[in-house]
Amino acid sequence: MFVVSAENRSCLCCSRRTTPEKFYIEAGDDGCLDVLAIDRVSTEMTLTVKRDIPASAEFRPICGLMGTIHLVAGMYLVVITKKKKVGDLLGHVVWKAVEFDIVSYKKTVLHLTDNQMQDNKTFLSMINNVLQTDGLYFATDYDLTHTLQRLANTSPEFQEMSLVERADQRFVWNSHLLREFMTQPELHKFVYLVVHGFITIKSSCINGKVFEWSIISRRSCFRAGVRYYVRGIDSEGHAANYVETEQIVQYNSAKASFVQTRGSIPFYWSQRPNLKYKPKPQISKTVNHLDGFQRHFDSQIILYGRQVVLNLINQKGSEKPLEQAFDKLVASLGNGMIKYIAFDFHKECSRMRWHRLQILLDMVTEMQDEFGYFLVDAEGKVLLSQEGTFRSNCMDCLDRTNVIQNLLARRSLHSQLQKMGVLHMGQEIEEQTDFEKNYKNAWADNADACAKQYAGTGALKTDFTRTGKRTQWGLLMDGWNSMIRYYKNNFSDGFRQDSIDLFLGNYAVDEADWTTPLCDTKDWKFLTLPIIMVVAFSMCIICLVMAGDVWTETLAYVLFWGTASVVTGGLILFNGRDFVDAPKLVQKEKLD
Repeated sequence: MFVVSAENRSCLCCSRRTTPEKFYIEAGDDGCLDVLAIDRVSTEMTLTVKRDIPASAEFRPICGLMGTIHLVAGMYLVVITKKKKVGDLLGHVVWKAVEFDIVSYKKTVLHLTDNQMQDNKTFLSMINNVLQTDGLYFATDYDLTHTLQRLANTSPEFQEMSLVERADQRFVWNSHLLREFMTQPELHKFVYLVVHGFITIKSSCINGKVFEWSIISRRSCFRAGVRYYVRGIDSEGHAANYVETEQIVQYNSAKASFVQTRGSIPFYWSQRPNLKYKPKPQISKTVNHLDGFQRHFDSQIILYGRQVVLNLINQKGSEKPLEQAFDKLVASLGNGMIKYIAFDFHKECSRMRWHRLQILLDMVTEMQDEFGYFLVDAEGKVLLSQEGTFRSNCMDCLDRTNVIQNLLARRSLHSQLQKMGVLHMGQEIEEQTDFEKNYKNAWADNADACAKQYAGTGALKTDFTRTGKRTQWGLLMDGWNSMIRYYKNNFSDGFRQDSIDLFLGNYAVDEADWTTPLCDTKDWKFLTLPIIMVVAFSMCIICLVMAGDVWTETLAYVLFWGTASVVTGGLILFNGRDFVDAPKLVQKEKLD
């Protein structure tokens, strides 16, 4: 038997106990006598009491229960074994999940064939891959999935619901793991909702006034994935790399928040890796883009109000068709709630002219003032509401997007701090040296976290976010990160995409009717062409190093082997998609 017991949720110290027949998990609520008993054979979950836990049960500490998942070997329990305190958000402790354990219901895997055991091992490594991705957060008594404004506009009935029942499902990263718990409300107190993204909570002081300042970035679990394998939107209008970012300020019990969103260009397009440094984007010609486009913005307007779209992609080259299509779709929609602004970030800021970002800020100043932000006084009275959001995007919705979101958030924060009486009239945030440093670093950390989760490396251009200017060292680091992105996007992102799809339930393992999708059948080109290219290139180098007395003979050998390596390399690039690490668990059309 396996027992997981927990102290109160504020302390968040838990334990588990195990027997060959059952897992026992104690709830973290103060004074709660209920214990969750999970039958390891039937997988049935029932409530019992502490006195029913056998004394022989094996005891292990845990920090929380994320849920269960079904793999080839059967059911597994996913638990948090180590956590780190992020800070106190509005009086509630926020934790970062750091280490995890995946515990099998079955006591042995001897009932599996060798191939099944290998597949199960691969699936376990996929789940671990997601769990080890930095940026999983939870709170035991606070709803991290909703913004302050959404929470303030809820009914008493909503407030009485459990965190599991009332959560915004877009941001519950372990939603698939909780499916067995959803239909049994009495079990909700045993599990924690986990959000994926970035959270920082800072205590700051300006003019002798101490206030709390936070950033919460919530990554959507709808159309989730990695950089080149998930672009655009799906049929429901969910955008790839969609992240809601909320900046929160609390001073003397007064609270303010400013919300922005980012998401892939919201129509049907793809950019599958093919060994080229920058694959050419492809806009689908077989679907009605307007349907999904309208669904996306209808949902955004319902959730956030008016939309100002900041499209930061290039207006020439391979990105130009995307900008033109985006502009055309907004015009076709004819919705007065949507304002489209195209700003060619790279053109305007080329040759280190980063001061030209002020052009964009000047363009949106009036709209930002109209949107405002959410503000509640110390008595809980709503003084202001945010009437719309800025939806920013570039190609990846990472590097250029991060820079713009940081600048918009700074302007909102300045107004909030003045309204709360922290900043005096005429004072600027830039003049507050200590806070300015913390602010820049926090937004750069947010950029790095979002970039690692989607592209596999830290963000580019963070030297500007951290220092307010571009540096030569920053350019070198951007080059290094770009190289790492190239490698990961081409040679490891297929596995990462499969890991996310398995974790989120986009792919479900059917133990009863198991045929492996993991078999990777490569044709002759996959091995033959790289070997020929390496041999040809090596022979070319050898001929140069060990040149003979007759230069014409040496030149002939060099030309022959050089031509062979170049031709082979060209064939590899021509067949680039056959050489990249592609996902295996979902159909191609789901990724395009």
